[in-house]
Parts: sequence; structure tokens; C-alpha cells
Amino acid sequence: MFHFLEGAPTSGLMEILPMLLLMFGVFYFMIIRPENKRKKEAENTRNSINVGDTVTTIGGIVGTVVNVKEDKFVMETSADQVRIEFHKWAISSNDTAVAAAKEEAKKAEEAKAKAKAAKKAGKNKDN
Repeated sequence: MFHFLEGAPTSGLMEILPMLLLMFGVFYFMIIRPENKRKKEAENTRNSINVGDTVTTIGGIVGTVVNVKEDKFVMETSADQVRIEFHKWAISSNDTAVAAAKEEAKKAEEAKAKAKAAKKAGKNKDN
């Protein structure tokens, strides 16, 4: 009666489904996850600014934060004490925090090198 269905593959979806799942997995790990991580880091940067921090806006203006409000901050941009109010979403980077992180990483690297040298000196002393 239904002769046209006899040779039709019944597992067409089952053949395509693993490939679709694989494509979604690659899409998630290559695009969605890194983007969410960047958004979270940007939000943390915006929420962690303090008075005295040197920041750069998305427009390239560099200055020192003099006042922080809930969703805005006031920045002093030059020796003439020009003050401009920006929204927090306009922050591109917190240069003070970046410099502090680099200094901390440098100190950790030096401490690691000293520990390695002390361990090596201890081995040479035993021999």
C-alpha cells in the first residue's frame, strides 16, 4: 500500500543529531563561553573602580577618578583639573588595577625564582 516508504531511511534524524550536537558544542566553547567571560571581566572592572584610580574610557580619554556614584563616575583629565562625568559602561580599562596586577605577578615570579634557587642550593649543599 505505501510502497514509497519502503526504501526511505527511518533514522535520518539519528544520523544528523550527533553532528548538530557537536556543532553546538564547538559553537558554545569557541564563541558563547569566551564572550560571557569577557562580559563578566568588564563588569568586574566597572564595579571595582575607586577614587584615585587611573582609567581609560572607550573613547580614549585617560584620567583619574575623583568621584564614584552608582552608575556614573567623575574623572579629572588633566593638570588643569578638568572634570568630566561618565557612565561606568564607558570604562575601557582600569590602568591602576592592571599595573597592580602586573606588580603582584612580578613579585610572585621573584618569590618562585628565589624558592627554586634555595631548593637548588640545598641540593648542592647536600652533595
